[in-house]
Amino acid sequence: MPTDLTLVDDHFCFACGKNNPDGLGLKFEYPEPGRCRAEFVPAEKFQGWKGVLHGGIISTLLDEALAHALGSSESGAGGSGAVTAELLVRFKKPVPIGQKAVLTGRVSSVKGRVAEAESELADESGTVLASATGKLVKPKA
Repeated sequence: MPTDLTLVDDHFCFACGKNNPDGLGLKFEYPEPGRCRAEFVPAEKFQGWKGVLHGGIISTLLDEALAHALGSSESGAGGSGAVTAELLVRFKKPVPIGQKAVLTGRVSSVKGRVAEAESELADESGTVLASATGKLVKPKA
C-alpha cells in the first residue's frame, strides 16, 4: 500500500455517505466542538441474531462517532480526515432491531496527529448499550 495515500470523501461512506444506498445513513449533529450525536433505527438487514443488531455494525457506529467528534473539534462539522488506529468496544446490552438508538461521540484529547475519543450507543431512555474508546491518526500534511 502506498504511504502517500490521499483520503478522499466521495460521499459513499458505509456509515454516513449520502450516496451509499446500502449504508447506514447516519446524519450527525454537532452540539459543540468535539462532540457529535446521531439517531439510528437499526433495520432487520443489519441483525446478527434474530432481533439484535450485529456486533460489527455496533462497532462501525461507535467508530464513526469517534471520527465525527474529532471532525467537529477541527472544522465544526463532518469527517475528520483521520483514520482509526485503535478501537476498543464494550458490548453491554443487546441493541434491538427497529428501536431508536442514540449515538454520541466526544474527543478526549489531541496531541499532535493523534487524537483520543469516546463514543456510546444508548437506547432512548439513556441506558448505554455499547461504548468504545479509540485513537485516531491524522495523515501527514
